[in-house]
Amino acid sequence: MPRMIELIRDSAVPANLMRAAARGGLALPPGEMIEVLVQLAENPVFAEQARMTLAGFDEAASRAVVADPSTPPAVLDYFSKLENLRLALVPALLENSSLPEARLVEIVHNASRDVIPLLLESARVQVTPNILHALVGNQNLGPNDGQRVRDMLARMGEQERPIAVDEPTPYEVAHAAEIAAAEGKPFALVTLTGDILGLGFDDGDDLPGSNREVATLEVLPALELAAAKVGTDPNLQKRVSTIARIATLSVGQRVQLAMKGNREERFILIRDSAKVVSLAVLESPKLTESEAEFFAGMRNVQEGVLRGIAMKRKFMKVYGVIRVLVNNPRTPLDVALPLMPHLLLNDLRMLSTNKNVNDTLRKLSTKLYNQKKVAAGVR
Repeated sequence: MPRMIELIRDSAVPANLMRAAARGGLALPPGEMIEVLVQLAENPVFAEQARMTLAGFDEAASRAVVADPSTPPAVLDYFSKLENLRLALVPALLENSSLPEARLVEIVHNASRDVIPLLLESARVQVTPNILHALVGNQNLGPNDGQRVRDMLARMGEQERPIAVDEPTPYEVAHAAEIAAAEGKPFALVTLTGDILGLGFDDGDDLPGSNREVATLEVLPALELAAAKVGTDPNLQKRVSTIARIATLSVGQRVQLAMKGNREERFILIRDSAKVVSLAVLESPKLTESEAEFFAGMRNVQEGVLRGIAMKRKFMKVYGVIRVLVNNPRTPLDVALPLMPHLLLNDLRMLSTNKNVNDTLRKLSTKLYNQKKVAAGVR
């Protein structure tokens, strides 16, 4: 049976149960309850209640969750944001090896005066030069504490130097030339012909969904039309608003957002026509297996995204990702063919009748199905 968090992600839970979850009223282990609340904190309807519940969640249980290296990245990300930082949880967060150093740099650079003593006592902070350099730049650091940090750096043979809070990620460094080359081009999304920005309704073209062609749509000219279509639907209004905000960002800023943003932003940026942006989504430490499976089945993405998913070993360990990749008509043949031997018998049979995929895949699936059926002794 699917976990509650998975049902909520898939919008397979009735509103009354979601409301109870936002109040923390489900009989779940603390770790799973917190994960559910973090997920609901991004929901436009239940976000406020979920955040209030998280702010008052049992301190001991919360501390155990944020101290656990196996805690989902999204949960650590939530509790380590400056606006969500709880003083009692700071020591456990600081020592959690799964919390990225980049986030710690952000925390120490902007920490309030009451957080600084906790930072100075942290074993991880005391032995990590980048974090100490960022701490020196904190405006709330007093003269005595400042000297203490400089002494720590000196013992490591480090001279004080300024450090950027948002230092480029390895992906940004490796793709700096591509990012620079793409700057200035109109923001556009990959979409299905007739579907305004992928919002699920047409701009006048009456085309069967399975036969739609993939197109690139400039966002700014389409936003006015999209806004007129969404009406009073709060979810669509929020989606259009998010797209409009993203449209104001540069390519470099969209790359950063792709890796650090929330689930909704990733679902938009995976369709960015700038390849360097859409591929950055796959580098996000927040990207879940269920999201990767959904992306693997999308037709309104660039082929490079599907190739990128197939190249990620962690996603190729997930059977659902393999299954939807092979069944996606957009997946390049050279990507789909090597994955076919991994399909189960029933999925091979289904693929052999899928008229949307390449003839070569259908023929090979029939052959593999017959071979596996014989090997399994199935009549």
